[in-house]
Amino acid sequence: MSDFKNFLNELPDDSEIYESSKKIIVGICAMNKKSSSAAMKEIVERLELFDELDVIIFEEEIILDQPIEDWPIVNCLISFHSKGFPLDKAINYIELRKPFVINDLYMQNKIQDRRDVYKELALVNVNQPRFAYLNRDGRNEGNDQKTDSLVEEDDHVWINGILFTKPFVEKPVSAEDHNVYIYYPSSAGGGSQRLFRKIGSRSSVYSPVSKVRKTGSYIYEDFMPTDGTDVKVYTVGPEYAHAEARKSPALDGKVERDKDGKEIRYPVLLSAQEKLMARKIVEAFRQNICGFDLLRANGKSYVCDVNGFSFVKNSSKYYDDCAKILGDMILREFAPSLPHISLFDFHSEDIPIVPTTSGTRMELRCVTAVMRHGDRTPKQKMKMVVKHKKFLDLFERYGGHKTGQLKLKKPQQLQEILDITRYLVTELHSEEGCESIEEKKNKLEQLKSVLEMYGHFSGINRKVQLKYHRRGFDRSLSEIDDDSKDPNSEPSLILILKWGGELTEAGIKQAEELGKAFRCMYPGGKGDYGGVPGLGLLRLHSTFRHDLKIYASEEGRVQMTAAAFAKGLLALEGELTPILVQMVKSANMNGLLDNDNESDKFQNRIKAKLQYILNKNENFTKEDYESLGATSSISLTNAMYFIKNPFKTCEKIYNCAIKLLELVKKLANESQLCDLKDTDDISIDDENVTDHYKLYKNESWELMVRRWAKLVKDFRMKDNKWDISKIPDIYDCIKYDLQHNHKYFEPESETADQLYASAKALADIIIPQEYGITKEEKLQIGQCICTPLMKKIQADLHRNIDEGATRLDSRYSTGVSTPHRHVRTRLYFTSESHIHSLLNIIRLGGLCKNKNDEQWQRSMNFISEISELNYMTQIIIMVYEDRTKELQSEGRFHVELHFSPGAYHNVRDQRYPTGLGYRPAGCQKNLAKSEEISSSESNLVQKKRNRIRQTSLPTVIHEKNKFDSYSERVEKFRDTLFPLPDFDTVKQGLISTSVISGSLSAPSLSKIESGVIMNITSGNCWAVPSIRPLETMHNSLTLKRMENFLTKIIDSRYTNDRPKSELEIKSNM
Repeated sequence: MSDFKNFLNELPDDSEIYESSKKIIVGICAMNKKSSSAAMKEIVERLELFDELDVIIFEEEIILDQPIEDWPIVNCLISFHSKGFPLDKAINYIELRKPFVINDLYMQNKIQDRRDVYKELALVNVNQPRFAYLNRDGRNEGNDQKTDSLVEEDDHVWINGILFTKPFVEKPVSAEDHNVYIYYPSSAGGGSQRLFRKIGSRSSVYSPVSKVRKTGSYIYEDFMPTDGTDVKVYTVGPEYAHAEARKSPALDGKVERDKDGKEIRYPVLLSAQEKLMARKIVEAFRQNICGFDLLRANGKSYVCDVNGFSFVKNSSKYYDDCAKILGDMILREFAPSLPHISLFDFHSEDIPIVPTTSGTRMELRCVTAVMRHGDRTPKQKMKMVVKHKKFLDLFERYGGHKTGQLKLKKPQQLQEILDITRYLVTELHSEEGCESIEEKKNKLEQLKSVLEMYGHFSGINRKVQLKYHRRGFDRSLSEIDDDSKDPNSEPSLILILKWGGELTEAGIKQAEELGKAFRCMYPGGKGDYGGVPGLGLLRLHSTFRHDLKIYASEEGRVQMTAAAFAKGLLALEGELTPILVQMVKSANMNGLLDNDNESDKFQNRIKAKLQYILNKNENFTKEDYESLGATSSISLTNAMYFIKNPFKTCEKIYNCAIKLLELVKKLANESQLCDLKDTDDISIDDENVTDHYKLYKNESWELMVRRWAKLVKDFRMKDNKWDISKIPDIYDCIKYDLQHNHKYFEPESETADQLYASAKALADIIIPQEYGITKEEKLQIGQCICTPLMKKIQADLHRNIDEGATRLDSRYSTGVSTPHRHVRTRLYFTSESHIHSLLNIIRLGGLCKNKNDEQWQRSMNFISEISELNYMTQIIIMVYEDRTKELQSEGRFHVELHFSPGAYHNVRDQRYPTGLGYRPAGCQKNLAKSEEISSSESNLVQKKRNRIRQTSLPTVIHEKNKFDSYSERVEKFRDTLFPLPDFDTVKQGLISTSVISGSLSAPSLSKIESGVIMNITSGNCWAVPSIRPLETMHNSLTLKRMENFLTKIIDSRYTNDRPKSELEIKSNM
């Protein structure tokens, strides 16, 4: 206020221009709630400081009860509509007294109907979301159609012939009705978010209802993905617009409030285009004081609502500006010769710098992260040949004949498959229909059982693929049906059912906690808003100083991981579906994170080679070590040394799996007997027994039996060899059950231990080698899988200086220390294939060719020791700007590379590297200390380890004298298979530099500890393995080197691109 008084004192003496005795009377005509609001009082107080102005406020009793002739006579009128305000009466007053009007009252009638607002916006070419009206009030929009039509289907609606696909928005046409609904697609979980006028700290709630409203008139419009933030714009005349960002009410419905209970909003700068939109709205609606809602999506800005008269709350700078402009506007009308008032005075502000892991201080500009999804259920798949006309008709109806294949994920589509399956199963049980059905009964029953899981379709956890199968023998079908070998068989379809692979509660918890931890990367993070006002990720994001984009592949588990991570990162609440729809981009990405590439032909060749080598009934030879360990991987050598004879290890896995299958069958029978008991006779103890038989995520015992039975059946082939491709599935299954269903395996704990140990050892060979055995193969497959992603990362890194980016408005940002800071964050969530491929490219692609780069050599040795890229594995690139360097200098932008192998195992595998990045923060001493190597160790392993130790001294991780017998080897895994992991870790740093001998660059996490307990709906407690800290792989790269490296990999042509036949493979063995 003192600044405003000084401003008025500096104005020239205008007594000769305007007589002081003739004051301009300014009237405030509004309902008492509005005219006596805090914002109005602040502005009126400032207007009264003008010597030429006199402000009077119309009392509510006069407005409502007195005739307009008895209302005060004023020169200027500030009047606006709100609930209960007699707008027509105020219009009559204007016609009688003809004052200068700040906000046109005739247009305020139009603002009451959103249809009129949308038409006016269209007339002045203001961007809006695509929309359509559904009128049920008899209003005619100028077309010949007498009645409006609505056609609703599962994931879309037709409004008068216009298609709107979910997510879409449904708005009442009345501007006073704030019950706006957003409908979500079934692929994201379905349901709707219901927005309403704020009640306490809530502005919306999630509802499972997916059907649109059947009464009332509405506007339907495309949902605009705004990354969880929207903008409120407040104008004062055509030249001035104040904008504030807030968390979108559609995100989680929680209203963020400050210590005084006010909603937290942050002023932001508008672009030139947005300022032009504000001017058009002011002039079109003739509302000098006006508010409207702005959505920023896909690089454009859209207006979705015009609110009419609106003031900013709790901004002294805005009150000053508003009073100045209104006073100037009024004086221009009545004394046009007064000097024009200049409002703006810009001040530059310093940009604070932050510490890097190398010890210097720079400005963080970009964080690019590629992450694997969280803990999931085992992936399962079933293939069958279908020939029934109902399946063929469905295939034709959905256009499968055009491409020869069809993917079905929508609830309606899956329901059709289920209806056909139920019909066929029923027919098979009848004598008449049995002969006409060629489909296998057991396959149909399994298909029916899987599709009936959960009682509903969400479109995110099951899918069916149909592929056209022509006449003749198809080798790929030989394991499905013997009939497929008949060359005279009729054309048919291959039905592939995929289910499982769903994100578990543990996976959700992992992703959310890691999201919280990621705040520590940003200035002033510390997992909350930070100790300094205005610093921290949450405020960076809320004020548009944080440019965040989250991408995910089409798999449901990956999308839900991304949503859970965003929930933790941005401190959101509520269901994941609204967060997924608004924050995560997963459609139309041209193979960015999905495996739509040509890597299969190379991987099939490698799988054939692995199938041959791992089926040899002899100990691994020197040639095998050299062939499979071509890239000098320590973890792979360890696994081979552990296995010795792969055929016998497979046999042991098979026998263990049979024992566990028998156990599961026994438990399934006990569960069935328990379910058949009369509930009236069940005692309290019996009820506890019933709870005892509840599997994790309510998996049925029937499905668990089938899960294990299918693994046993498929693993042993008809020629008594082993199907090596099933090893990852077996490991996946035992790993899942030991973490989530461990109590049921206690009777066969030793068998479960042996199966886990053996399956993991073989998986440590097979999984990483599926992405290439030699360096050239790994780079070739990595290029096939990751080229779209590498191009995107390259673009992310290159756009570090974004001059057109929206920044915080420093003129209004009281208490915000860094108004000009702008950080770009790009998060990519994907599956294991992209993680392995990208890591291979980084490790083998020649990013650091200097053999004297000790930092890089240590990092590569560390990666070489890692046997598994577990759930939530992360590869992160951080870009800093050193403003002390010349803009064109190569040292201007500094790049750091970080890596974490993800979650701790659900068991404590003591063979896993315990030094370097895995040592607790408080125990990082004696990292270089190594144990003596046993003299009985094989010469081959000794040579490899000696070669690696030339640059670093990793902890010894395999010694022959500890693995002399199988029981002794298994003992390494047994101590924590079933209870919670009992690590010594307490609080760990988010980023560790122990590999490269640096110092920690981030504060310790608050609650990321191994073995976090969470309660599941069944009432049982389960372990949630925590995430290993990020290790700094390199902290002195330049942006130019990283960009050149990515360009080289993208443009390279690797050799050995012709797949070899099985005979060629055998001849080279």
